[in-house]
Amino acid sequence: MNAPPSTALLEVRGLRKTYGDRVVLDSVDLDVAAHDVVCLIGSSGSGKSTLLRCLDLLEEVDDGTVRLAGHEITDPAVDPREVRKRVGMVFQAYNLFPHLTVLDNCTLSPRRVHGLSKAEAEARAHELLAQFGLAEHAGKHPDRLSGGQQQRVALVRALCTRPELLLLDEITAALDPELVGEVLTIVRDLALAGTTMILATHEMAFAREVATKVCFLHEGRILEQGPPAQLFTAPREERTRQFLARVLPSAG
Repeated sequence: MNAPPSTALLEVRGLRKTYGDRVVLDSVDLDVAAHDVVCLIGSSGSGKSTLLRCLDLLEEVDDGTVRLAGHEITDPAVDPREVRKRVGMVFQAYNLFPHLTVLDNCTLSPRRVHGLSKAEAEARAHELLAQFGLAEHAGKHPDRLSGGQQQRVALVRALCTRPELLLLDEITAALDPELVGEVLTIVRDLALAGTTMILATHEMAFAREVATKVCFLHEGRILEQGPPAQLFTAPREERTRQFLARVLPSAG
């Protein structure tokens, strides 16, 4: 009897990534449905960022498969540029082009990769910049903006391509504490709008509030995953309990 077709937008099976003798990801399995918000938590070095980079094909996978909407994207014959048309990624360090204005940063990929006209790309960018409170900054260069503003521009840039899946890699880690809230508000709004996201984060309260699923990574494995209400209040694994006791003292 044939297995029923998967309803997951993203399917990860047996993902393995090594750097020399060091195993960074080991036998990672993960399903992400459309409109899910999956938060990756764990200590620094647990593999969260590497997992996101593998999903965007920025890192070559050593073993295992990743399927996006049923199509294997880890097949060597697949063009990573075609995958990145469908997957948006936002980095901790913003990665904005310093020589381009905010508007040009946001319209570059829609025009050059997705083939939008200048007018259409700019209309889309202006709409999103206004939505995120950045309309008056469209003509500025990134170095004229605060860290929080730059990170919001990086989010707008990713959203301008209308990705099926958005990957966020510790996007508040480089921000001053007073700027973290403004970026998390944007991500919260995206979640409420139904954006499918996977985010590596140290913001436990945010993960508890926004995630549909939380995955605890330890030494390159997803040691435990489940709804935030279960994972934060009744973790099954001792390592998960130890981690939460450190980052949420009341959980200990």
